[in-house]
Amino acid sequence: MEVQIFGTKKSAATRKAQRFFSERRIKVHFVDLDVRAPSPGELRRFAHKFGVQALIDRTSKRFAALGLAHASLTDERWLQKLCDEPHILVQPLVRNGNQLTLGEAEDVWRSWMAP
Repeated sequence: MEVQIFGTKKSAATRKAQRFFSERRIKVHFVDLDVRAPSPGELRRFAHKFGVQALIDRTSKRFAALGLAHASLTDERWLQKLCDEPHILVQPLVRNGNQLTLGEAEDVWRSWMAP
């Protein structure tokens, strides 16, 4: 099993996800959002499962700094904004094959390891 984690090194939730998988000796491919934004196709995969609005971290400092609290954008425009500004994404985004989680989801991660 190999998981892919999208997040930033400063995010406590992302570090917790990395620690969770490393403690269980599961290979992790970490995508640092400070270095590389997720592709639109990757974000669409998460948006298809959870909805575009669920991907937006409305409590993040970057969200407030951009003044997006009263923005009324279409889902397609939000996806573009999330690609351009990955710091307004809920972190971490975790993918195990076709299985996806958003934020901290230890119960789901444990279920991935169940035989």
